[in-house]
Amino acid sequence: MPAAHVRLHRSPSLATGVPYAYAASTSTTGRVLFTAGACPLDADGATVAVGDVVGQAEQVMANLRVVLEDAGAGLADVLMTHVYVASTSRDDLTAAWEVVRRHFGDHDAPGTLLGVTVLGWPDQLVEVEAVAVVSAG
Repeated sequence: MPAAHVRLHRSPSLATGVPYAYAASTSTTGRVLFTAGACPLDADGATVAVGDVVGQAEQVMANLRVVLEDAGAGLADVLMTHVYVASTSRDDLTAAWEVVRRHFGDHDAPGTLLGVTVLGWPDQLVEVEAVAVVSAG
């Protein structure tokens, strides 16, 4: 469920079966939070789940939750995501997206899913960045 200050918008003129809202807005006087891309790194900075898109997506989402919580937000405060997967396989993109969607639950904020050539850390396959709003209240 979205936070009270996040409104998800759906368009009756576009496909209704997509697993995300088409847009999100906020009218809060809170802070806008832009995260760096959450990476599949453990506490020592090592890439986890080498070769495993799903395992890396799980670590990425765990790390994203920590960043949001440290900034006073949660997944329900997210307005938009960008999900990057270092693969040319649509199956890999779908696998990563399914992990991200499961973590967000009913809060289906707009997101962009991209297949890219390479990501920054050795053996990295998945990265997720988010824009959230932290309510002033």
